[in-house]
Amino acid sequence: MTDALGTPVTLILTDIEGTTSSIRFVHDVLFPYATKHLAEFIHANKNNADVQAQLQATADLSAEDGDAVAANDIDGLIARLLHWIDTDRKATPLKALQGLIWEAGYRNGDYQAHMYPDATACLKQWHDQGMPLYVYSSGSIYAQKLFFGFSQDGDLLPLFSGHFDTLVGGKREAQSYLNILADLQKQHNISAANVLFLSDIKEELDAAKTAGMQTVWLVREGDIPMDAEHTAVKSFAEISIQHSKSL
Repeated sequence: MTDALGTPVTLILTDIEGTTSSIRFVHDVLFPYATKHLAEFIHANKNNADVQAQLQATADLSAEDGDAVAANDIDGLIARLLHWIDTDRKATPLKALQGLIWEAGYRNGDYQAHMYPDATACLKQWHDQGMPLYVYSSGSIYAQKLFFGFSQDGDLLPLFSGHFDTLVGGKREAQSYLNILADLQKQHNISAANVLFLSDIKEELDAAKTAGMQTVWLVREGDIPMDAEHTAVKSFAEISIQHSKSL
């Protein structure tokens, strides 16, 4: 077990992919499912208000990129979305549409979201101890809720007090974590140093640390770097925190 973090923790913010859950589930199950069903889903739901909003956002973003696709060019927008998938573009409208497609898969029982057992156990324990838990992921808030609502360990959504996605900014940018802190401080009496951020990506942890948060690096595979700049662990079970309930 790692040494307890130096400052009392009053709130935990966690990443999903590679942290609470296997990267392979997202890349081997969710992404291929969305890619396979994207065109069919958009054509079948092009008159749905939520889908129309994301198609308009896709058109707007394509214009910002300097290669505009008209909002009424459905096939052109689908091609652009598929290109973003191929290039791993974390575009907000793509993430939103993927979430809508994934919902159908979850509700049809085509798959359940993977959870590391240690993550599920600790998240439940922290929640039971009164620790507010939040999520910050590159996936849309809608997709996050589906993920935890349809997990292999059951409905874990009630464990979380709130969610953040790339609408607050990129996950490797310190300003994004400052934006999250500003929102959290409207609801909780906390300082940045009382927030613990969990991730498997060093650059994300660097950004959170710059914003003043405490950090823990989940190194699920491979060896922990000898010169790790963040507290590093192999599982949630190794995280030891000083609790504080001054919220």
